[in-house]
Amino acid sequence: MFAFLLTLLILDALVLSVVVLLQAGQGGGLASLGGAGGTDTVLGGRQAVTILTKATWWCGGIFLVLSLVLSLVPRGGNASDLQERLRATTPAAPAPSTSLPLENQSPAPPAPVTGGPAPAKGAPAPAKGAPAPETKKP
Repeated sequence: MFAFLLTLLILDALVLSVVVLLQAGQGGGLASLGGAGGTDTVLGGRQAVTILTKATWWCGGIFLVLSLVLSLVPRGGNASDLQERLRATTPAAPAPSTSLPLENQSPAPPAPVTGGPAPAKGAPAPAKGAPAPETKKP
Protein backbone atom coordinates (compact mmCIF):
# COMPACT_ATOMS: atom_id res chain seq x y z
CA MET A 1 0.00 0.00 0.00
CA PHE A 2 2.78 2.39 0.96
CA ALA A 3 4.74 1.72 -2.23
CA PHE A 4 1.63 2.21 -4.37
CA LEU A 5 0.78 5.55 -2.73
CA LEU A 6 4.40 6.69 -3.01
CA THR A 7 4.41 5.83 -6.71
CA LEU A 8 1.21 7.85 -7.19
CA LEU A 9 2.76 10.79 -5.34
CA ILE A 10 5.87 10.75 -7.52
CA LEU A 11 3.82 10.55 -10.72
CA ASP A 12 1.58 13.38 -9.52
CA ALA A 13 4.64 15.51 -8.73
CA LEU A 14 5.98 14.96 -12.25
CA VAL A 15 2.64 15.85 -13.86
CA LEU A 16 2.33 18.92 -11.63
CA SER A 17 5.79 20.09 -12.63
CA VAL A 18 5.02 19.69 -16.34
CA VAL A 19 1.65 21.46 -16.07
CA VAL A 20 3.13 24.41 -14.18
CA LEU A 21 5.96 24.77 -16.69
CA LEU A 22 3.57 24.68 -19.65
CA GLN A 23 1.48 27.59 -18.35
CA ALA A 24 2.04 31.02 -19.83
CA GLY A 25 3.41 33.63 -17.48
CA GLN A 26 1.15 36.34 -16.15
CA GLY A 27 3.31 38.95 -17.85
CA GLY A 28 4.36 42.32 -16.56
CA GLY A 29 5.81 41.31 -13.24
CA LEU A 30 7.97 44.03 -11.74
CA ALA A 31 8.11 45.87 -15.05
CA SER A 32 4.45 46.86 -14.63
CA LEU A 33 5.27 48.86 -11.50
CA GLY A 34 6.81 51.64 -13.62
CA GLY A 35 3.76 53.86 -13.12
CA ALA A 36 2.25 53.71 -16.62
CA GLY A 37 -0.04 50.76 -15.85
CA GLY A 38 -3.37 50.87 -14.08
CA THR A 39 -4.46 48.79 -11.10
CA ASP A 40 -5.20 45.81 -13.33
CA THR A 41 -1.57 45.64 -14.30
CA VAL A 42 -0.23 46.07 -10.77
CA LEU A 43 -2.63 43.67 -9.07
CA GLY A 44 -2.66 41.23 -11.96
CA GLY A 45 -5.85 41.21 -13.97
CA ARG A 46 -8.27 38.31 -13.96
CA GLN A 47 -7.18 35.66 -16.41
CA ALA A 48 -9.36 33.16 -18.18
CA VAL A 49 -9.42 29.73 -16.55
CA THR A 50 -7.72 27.30 -18.89
CA ILE A 51 -7.37 23.56 -18.78
CA LEU A 52 -3.79 23.99 -17.52
CA THR A 53 -5.00 26.12 -14.60
CA LYS A 54 -7.57 23.49 -13.64
CA ALA A 55 -4.98 20.73 -13.98
CA THR A 56 -2.61 22.67 -11.70
CA TRP A 57 -5.23 22.97 -8.98
CA TRP A 58 -6.21 19.30 -9.25
CA CYS A 59 -2.62 18.05 -9.24
CA GLY A 60 -1.76 20.29 -6.30
CA GLY A 61 -4.75 19.05 -4.32
CA ILE A 62 -3.97 15.42 -5.09
CA PHE A 63 -0.34 16.01 -4.07
CA LEU A 64 -1.40 17.42 -0.69
CA VAL A 65 -3.89 14.61 -0.01
CA LEU A 66 -1.41 11.89 -0.98
CA SER A 67 1.27 13.46 1.22
CA LEU A 68 -1.09 13.52 4.19
CA VAL A 69 -2.19 9.92 3.62
CA LEU A 70 1.42 8.75 3.27
CA SER A 71 2.30 10.35 6.60
CA LEU A 72 -0.44 8.29 8.28
CA VAL A 73 0.10 4.94 6.52
CA PRO A 74 2.76 2.70 8.13
CA ARG A 75 5.62 1.61 5.91
CA GLY A 76 5.36 -1.85 4.50
CA GLY A 77 7.93 -4.61 4.55
CA ASN A 78 9.54 -6.62 7.31
CA ALA A 79 12.43 -4.56 8.58
CA SER A 80 13.13 -6.85 11.55
CA ASP A 81 15.26 -9.25 9.44
CA LEU A 82 17.47 -6.41 8.31
CA GLN A 83 17.69 -5.02 11.85
CA GLU A 84 18.75 -8.43 13.21
CA ARG A 85 21.50 -8.75 10.59
CA LEU A 86 22.76 -5.24 11.41
CA ARG A 87 22.81 -6.00 15.14
CA ALA A 88 24.78 -9.20 14.51
CA THR A 89 27.45 -7.45 12.42
CA THR A 90 27.78 -4.28 14.53
CA PRO A 91 30.57 -4.57 17.15
CA ALA A 92 29.78 -3.71 20.73
CA ALA A 93 30.66 -0.18 21.75
CA PRO A 94 33.65 0.14 24.10
CA ALA A 95 32.97 1.20 27.68
CA PRO A 96 33.28 4.95 28.10
CA SER A 97 36.28 6.16 30.04
CA THR A 98 35.45 7.75 33.38
CA SER A 99 38.32 10.20 33.36
CA LEU A 100 40.63 11.43 30.66
CA PRO A 101 44.20 12.34 31.60
CA LEU A 102 45.27 15.84 30.72
CA GLU A 103 48.50 16.34 28.84
CA ASN A 104 51.60 17.46 30.78
CA GLN A 105 49.81 17.35 34.13
CA SER A 106 50.34 14.89 36.88
CA PRO A 107 47.67 14.20 39.44
CA ALA A 108 47.94 16.24 42.63
CA PRO A 109 49.37 14.30 45.58
CA PRO A 110 46.80 13.44 48.24
CA ALA A 111 46.67 15.71 51.24
CA PRO A 112 48.10 14.21 54.46
CA VAL A 113 45.50 13.10 56.94
CA THR A 114 45.92 14.49 60.45
CA GLY A 115 44.11 13.44 63.56
CA GLY A 116 43.31 16.88 64.89
CA PRO A 117 42.13 20.23 63.62
CA ALA A 118 44.46 22.53 61.75
CA PRO A 119 46.22 25.10 63.92
CA ALA A 120 44.93 28.64 63.76
CA LYS A 121 46.91 31.32 61.99
CA GLY A 122 49.58 32.71 64.16
CA ALA A 123 49.41 29.80 66.62
CA PRO A 124 52.59 27.81 67.02
CA ALA A 125 52.60 24.36 65.50
CA PRO A 126 52.61 21.53 68.06
CA ALA A 127 55.94 19.85 68.65
CA LYS A 128 56.64 16.41 67.27
CA GLY A 129 55.44 13.69 69.57
CA ALA A 130 53.19 16.07 71.55
CA PRO A 131 49.57 15.00 71.98
CA ALA A 132 47.01 16.69 69.75
CA PRO A 133 45.05 19.47 71.45
CA GLU A 134 41.59 18.51 72.60
CA THR A 135 38.60 20.11 70.99
CA LYS A 136 35.41 21.02 72.75
CA LYS A 137 32.35 19.29 71.45
CA PRO A 138 29.02 21.12 71.77
